[in-house]
Amino acid sequence: MSTNRSIAEEILVAIGGQENVESVAHCATRLRFMVKDINQVDQAKVENVEKVKGAFYNAGQFQVILGTGTVNRIYEEIVQLGLNDSSSSDMKHAAVQKSSRFQQAIRTFGDVFVPIIPVLVATGLFMGLRGLLLQEEVLAWFGVTPDSVPQNFLLFTQVLTDTAFIFLPALIAWSTFRVFGGTPIIGMVLGLMLVSPSLPNAYAVASGDAEAIMLFDWIPVVGYQGSVLPAFIAGILGAKLERRIRTRVPETLDLIITPFMTLLIMIVVSLLVVGPIFHSVEQVILDAATTVLSWPFGISGLIIGGLNQLIVITGVHHVFNMLEIQLLAEYKSNPYNAIVTCSVAAQGGAALAVGLKTKSKKLKALALPSSFSAFLGITEPAIFGVNLRYGKPFVMGLIGGAAGGFLASLFGLKATGMAVTVIPGTLLYLNGQVLLYLLVNIVAIAVAFVLTWMFGYSDQMKKELETETKMSA
Repeated sequence: MSTNRSIAEEILVAIGGQENVESVAHCATRLRFMVKDINQVDQAKVENVEKVKGAFYNAGQFQVILGTGTVNRIYEEIVQLGLNDSSSSDMKHAAVQKSSRFQQAIRTFGDVFVPIIPVLVATGLFMGLRGLLLQEEVLAWFGVTPDSVPQNFLLFTQVLTDTAFIFLPALIAWSTFRVFGGTPIIGMVLGLMLVSPSLPNAYAVASGDAEAIMLFDWIPVVGYQGSVLPAFIAGILGAKLERRIRTRVPETLDLIITPFMTLLIMIVVSLLVVGPIFHSVEQVILDAATTVLSWPFGISGLIIGGLNQLIVITGVHHVFNMLEIQLLAEYKSNPYNAIVTCSVAAQGGAALAVGLKTKSKKLKALALPSSFSAFLGITEPAIFGVNLRYGKPFVMGLIGGAAGGFLASLFGLKATGMAVTVIPGTLLYLNGQVLLYLLVNIVAIAVAFVLTWMFGYSDQMKKELETETKMSA
C-alpha cells in the first residue's frame, strides 16, 4: 500500500512535475492545481494513482478528487515537497482570469448564493420537523390534537422557519456586497432597508391585506420580504457605487461620507427603480419555472431528472440555487429538490453496480465508497471517478434519474428546504411525504443499478478502455 508521500509524488509526476504547477490549493474533496500547460498532464495516469477517485480540468484548474480527510493529508505532503500553496480565494481569482465570461458569471452566482445555503438548509429542516411534529398521529402521542396545540409553540416554530426568508434580501445583499468588493455590513443594512417594517409587507400586499405605496401615482413601493433578484441587483450596484465613492472621498471623511452616500442613493434607486423592475422579472421567472415543474404526466421530472447531472458536469448548476430559493420564499415548498435528488441517487446506484460487479480490487475500492458518497448527496467521486470514466454507467444513471424524477413529479413531492439530497434529504419530507420520497429514490437507484449491471459495465469494457488509453498515449 502506497504512503501519502508516494501518492503525492505520483500525482505530481503525472501532472507534469513541479515545474508545470503554478500553485495548489484544496477544497473539501479535491486538490486544485493551477497548471501552466494542460497538455503536459497525463489524466489517465493521475486517475490510476491509489486513492484518486477521479480527475478533470475546469476553468483553469486541474482538479484531483481524493475525498474528505484524504485530500488534507495528500495536500500537506505536496506542500512539503516544495510546491507553492495558495489560498482558495487566490486560486479562485486566478481561475477566473483563465475562464470564459459565462463561466465567470456562473462562478459569481455561486459565490453569492452558496454562503447563504446553510441557513436555508437549516430552515428547511426546521420546516420538515415542524411538519412531522404537527401531524395528527404524532400529536396524539402527547395527548394533543391539532386544534389544541399551544399558540406559543406555534409562534416558536414560526420564528425558526420564517426568519431567514423574511430577511432574505439582507442575506443576499450582504453576500453580493462581499463578492463585488463592497463593505458587507453596508450591504446588510441596505437589504434590511428593503424589508423595513415601515414599508407595506410584501406578503400582506400579495394577499390583499395591505396596499402598495404609489409614488407619482404609478411606481409601487413595497417591502421585498422573500425576494431574491431586487436584493441581488441592488447589491451589485451598491458595491460598485461604494467603491467609486470611496475613490473620490478624502480619507479623513471616508468613514462618514461613503456609507452615507451609498445607502442614501441605493435605497432610492432600489425602491423606485430596481425593486419594481426586477421584482416583476423575478415573478416572470418564478411563474415560468412553476409552469415547467407542473407539467402533467411527470414530464418535468422526466426531463429534469434525466438531464440534471449533465448540468452538474458543466458546473452551471449553481444557477438553480436562485430558483430553489425563490420557490421556498414564495411557496414554502420546493418541488425541484425531489427530482434532483433522484438524479443524484441514480448515479450512486450506477457506481454501486460497477463496484459490486467488477473483480478489480482497485475499482471496487473506488466505486463502493463513491456510491455511498452519492447516497449522502455528493456525486463528484461517483461521476468523475467511476461513471464518466466508463461512459455507459453515467448514461444508465441519467436514465435512472429520469425514472425517479418522473415518479417524483407524478406524485407531486415537495421539499421543505434545499441543498440536501438522498439520505440526508429525508429530513425535508417529514411532513407526510417521506415514504413516497424513499420510493422514488429506490426506483432511481434500482433502475440505474440494473441497467448498469446488465448493459453498462463489464471488466471486459474496462480492459478495452485501458488498452485504448495506452495506445493513444
